[in-house]
Amino acid sequence: MKLEVLVSTMNQKDMFLSKKMNIKTDALIINQCDKEDVQELIIDNKKIRMLSYNERGLSKSRNRAIYNSKADICIIADDDLVYKDNYKNIIIEAYNKYLDADIIAFDVKSTNCCRPTSSLKEGNVDFLHSMKIASFQITFKRESILNKNIKFNELFGAGSKYTCGEENILLIECIKKGLKVKFVKKAIAIVNHNESTWYNGFDKKLFKTKGAMFYEMSSIMSPILISQFAIRKWNLYKNQMHFISAYKYMIKGIIEYKKIKSKLVNE
Repeated sequence: MKLEVLVSTMNQKDMFLSKKMNIKTDALIINQCDKEDVQELIIDNKKIRMLSYNERGLSKSRNRAIYNSKADICIIADDDLVYKDNYKNIIIEAYNKYLDADIIAFDVKSTNCCRPTSSLKEGNVDFLHSMKIASFQITFKRESILNKNIKFNELFGAGSKYTCGEENILLIECIKKGLKVKFVKKAIAIVNHNESTWYNGFDKKLFKTKGAMFYEMSSIMSPILISQFAIRKWNLYKNQMHFISAYKYMIKGIIEYKKIKSKLVNE
């Protein structure tokens, strides 16, 4: 069982990042910068590749990584993760335990107590619980993803039109297409949550993004999903925006996204 960490990053000058992240398996670094380049090194008997592209967008980077990976099991990563020494064994043991799993998400601890990562009950992940999983918690069988023609929606994610939600949309698509998603309650890494490249609080851009995201997940259930989000997060945004305004921005996000999708279909 060959594992590879798929790292999305920007403006890297060398491959020292793999050491900083404590990567102990093969790794593929997708480096978005202002040049096209290919580098490859053997570090501690592990193959580290870095492919540089003159483009932007986190989901575009993730898709590049999936396409160019050479692994059986892919591990999605951001450049602010530090992996635990035994992460490889934890992942292999999980796939040996859950032989039917196509995707397994794991615990990732946060350095910021105000931004804890999700820790679900171990076992099957359903539609609603998939929305609590962050991309850097996800591992998957590459063949399962490719066989179902699943990829990240490039309209979502940092550097794209809509700044978040790409991993949740992907997991929902996996579930819809019959793939088995599991959660294992073991930590494989620590994430530095002191800064964010896209999160600016509960502003109108975030609510419009959530509206578009919920519509992409399920056009039928989107009214219910935006309602529950507005209610559930009320205590977090009540000092920034009125409940009705938040709901209206999510509706605007849906309307805007429907127009974008219609335009793409007709091109």
